[in-house]
Amino acid sequence: MLERLALRLTALAERYMPDAFVFALAATLLTVLAAFVVDPAVREEPQRVVLAWGNGFWELSKFTLQMSMIIIGGYVLASSPPIARLITWLAAKPRTGPGAIATVALAAMLTSLFNWGFSLIFSALFAKAVARRLQGVDYRALGAASFLGLGTVWAQGLSGSAALQMASVTSMPKALAETIGAIPLSETIFRWQSLVCVSVEVVVVTLVVYFAAPRIGQDARALGVDLGEEARPADPPAATPGERWERSPWMLQSVVALGFAYLALSISSRAATLVDGLNALDVNTLNLVLLLLGAALHRTPAAFMHAVKSATPAVWGVLLQFPFYAGISGIMTGTTLSHAMANLFVNASSAGAYPALVTIYSAVLGVFVPSGGSKWVIEAPYVLGAAKSLGVPAGWMVVTYDLGEAVANLVQPFWMLPILALLGLKARDVIGHTFLVAVILFPLILVLVTVLRP
Repeated sequence: MLERLALRLTALAERYMPDAFVFALAATLLTVLAAFVVDPAVREEPQRVVLAWGNGFWELSKFTLQMSMIIIGGYVLASSPPIARLITWLAAKPRTGPGAIATVALAAMLTSLFNWGFSLIFSALFAKAVARRLQGVDYRALGAASFLGLGTVWAQGLSGSAALQMASVTSMPKALAETIGAIPLSETIFRWQSLVCVSVEVVVVTLVVYFAAPRIGQDARALGVDLGEEARPADPPAATPGERWERSPWMLQSVVALGFAYLALSISSRAATLVDGLNALDVNTLNLVLLLLGAALHRTPAAFMHAVKSATPAVWGVLLQFPFYAGISGIMTGTTLSHAMANLFVNASSAGAYPALVTIYSAVLGVFVPSGGSKWVIEAPYVLGAAKSLGVPAGWMVVTYDLGEAVANLVQPFWMLPILALLGLKARDVIGHTFLVAVILFPLILVLVTVLRP
């Protein structure tokens, strides 16, 4: 039944689903319309919504660069020779199409707990390696499986944006720092309720994609996708002194040592214990770790530069579309739309129902503003303020908000763009499979956040 449903949803998506950029444009126009409906000031002065959109358009430029660097760093690390050998070894293990798809999904979820950018690229390269070795495996389902880390548990891992922002008062608005204060990672992603949610999601999603996998599907060749070479060919011998410098590892590895020394000093100055060290992590630190690990594993400047160059096609969608989503965020915060949506879920709640309502709220907003957690800074005062008055732990609200934020990615194609670029697919090719996972997973999440509420 799940297999037939997945194929039907995929067929509908392939026929009616536009490209992700069209989705961004439609979301922009819908948000403008909603602002007119909700905000009387906008109806009186329509230029307000225009100015709010323009003022917000470049507001997340720094965050856009950080997200792009996560993708590039993840690609550099995932494409390094040791990781490439690991992918090749893993790709030879599955023997059936459903088993291969479930294995890719499991790898995507587990690696996303380390870093979502690494997970995106590792899982896409893993899916391509499986497609080269296993004839007849459905390439669309493989592509969808490689994205499931971003649609399930990534925000409960070490690169979860909201948890990292709340771990340090320097990453949050002044008013929030004064009223709520820092929330350590031990109260968010490392609390036992969060770990239970992650474990349940991983098991359920793996089973769903296994039983929904097409037994006889369209492989990459049937879709007209060129899987390319399995590995980068070796460089020819250096012909000039300049090329010998590029292929000598000592300068790059010296800088890598410098970088790791900085990380050790920086983290140790802010942390006395391992938990404190985890609480000291932020987006820039994680990006530096990814780049340094990738540089260390690629060894030479030539190989490192080639990896970065190969990674850049995967970020074009982020660079194009993120400013438009920042514009949507600008409309929501520059009018009363954000307050109205927050009040819709917050004001009419009880302590028992509040976590589930916030999860719904986060998922709904995540469809319109797939910010990778950046919008949490805007919405945290409303969400955590109400949680405080209702007596719900602030750390648990970060967890429930993140669970909704992640599942929205299963129906919003924005964060699929890096994977789609690497796999040579369109959003319409995979959205049917991810939508099926969302239909099953979202009610389960609502039950979990209600039953496990501290």
